[in-house]
Amino acid sequence: MEPSAGLWAKIEQELDNKKKKKPVKLYLWMSAAAAIVVVFGLAWLYVGKLQNKDLEIADVSASYAKKDVHFAGLITEKRDSLAIFAAANPELYKKFTADLKKLDEDYERLKTELPSSPNQTFVVKAMVKNREIQLQLLKQQLLIINQVDDYKRVNQI
Repeated sequence: MEPSAGLWAKIEQELDNKKKKKPVKLYLWMSAAAAIVVVFGLAWLYVGKLQNKDLEIADVSASYAKKDVHFAGLITEKRDSLAIFAAANPELYKKFTADLKKLDEDYERLKTELPSSPNQTFVVKAMVKNREIQLQLLKQQLLIINQVDDYKRVNQI
């Protein structure tokens, strides 16, 4: 007994249909896989950028952030006072600003190291200490300028 010719034709037709459907299914699966890869890639980039954002002192320690803001305000005030005396003592002012510039550069370096540092609290303490040193330096510089001005006044009389 042999199967009928119609049966073979029906089986052949179904095989042709399966062959035609297979590329469509494969295309859909590959498209879905590519979309998933793109979504995960974009998410990975987005999360990476969030982690590399500028980290502020307040993100690490609120108390140190308050100190930093306080010192920064006083430093600005003292720098303004120092700039007033610059006209009378330009050479001395240049020397003073060079010292302050070095401390500013150190502060900025610490600020850039903060996000990648394994011990962020240590870096924040160093940043606040830098501000404190800047303030002390400015106070000493203003004291020196006042002493120089007093000396000049006494010698003019």
